[in-house]
Amino acid sequence: MVWLPDPEALRGKVAVVAGATRGAGRGFAAALGEAGATVYCTGRSSVKGPGGSDYDRPETIEETAELVTRLGGTGIAVQVDHLDSDQVHHLAERIRGEHGCIDVLINDIWGAERLKGGPADWNTPIWQHRLDDGLRILRLGLDTHLITSHHLLPLLIEEPGGLLVEVTDGTREFNASSYRISVFYDLVKTAVNRLAFSQGHELRPFGATAVALTPGWLRSEMMLDNFGVREENWREALNPHRDDGSPTAPAGFAQSESPRYVGRAAAALAADPERHRWNQQSVSSAQLAGEYGFTDIDGSRPDSWQAV
Repeated sequence: MVWLPDPEALRGKVAVVAGATRGAGRGFAAALGEAGATVYCTGRSSVKGPGGSDYDRPETIEETAELVTRLGGTGIAVQVDHLDSDQVHHLAERIRGEHGCIDVLINDIWGAERLKGGPADWNTPIWQHRLDDGLRILRLGLDTHLITSHHLLPLLIEEPGGLLVEVTDGTREFNASSYRISVFYDLVKTAVNRLAFSQGHELRPFGATAVALTPGWLRSEMMLDNFGVREENWREALNPHRDDGSPTAPAGFAQSESPRYVGRAAAALAADPERHRWNQQSVSSAQLAGEYGFTDIDGSRPDSWQAV
């Protein structure tokens, strides 16, 4: 049987996806929308103009909000720079006025993909790495999460049962024994796992849950562009004889996942009345797919971490 999301699973629930413009963020928002949630989609890239991301790409938070609504939820786009404490504070005040509290917070802010560089830039030692770029990676990957939690977690603990998802790259177990690209990237992705642990400790007395969640090899818009394919024909990137001359993806790309897959992982957690059993844990989309039975949009259950 083909797995289908329950369109009423999160009806009446209010979620914030911080960093919802593209990639995993858009996947989280879409999956919450599939389940009927009201989703505040925040980020810097907006049709309203200035203040866009470092990527200079066409995706906007308004597109994400429209997708949420089209899938059955209620999407609300709010332009926010999550490095700006005042902007995040105003977001919190707006949500408090409109809904009083939130049920789900997804901390998916990143924005340092270009600073991270491609494979040719990886393994650059700290003394050769551009210091300004490295410190910017820390700001985008850690400060944003801390600022957002500071202002929005008071809304999450208004009622018992809230869920905080800290989005990272690699589980705690994997990152503990694996060097990740550079000192700066390694530090960020390891620290975000720890953020879920520490915030889970602080949220427990309020009946709330914090989980660190990692996708596998993500077919983000940027990744698809890199291989010259779209979500509809992504497997063509595995063809070793490509007529258009675009790069051929490594064999591991066969186990890649759409952003919706990790989004469905978060939606499954949010709909689980026993979600607190995951408090302070670090999990992958594939692990939760095995637990909850959801699939990716093509019906598969990929697990790229098994091939690493």
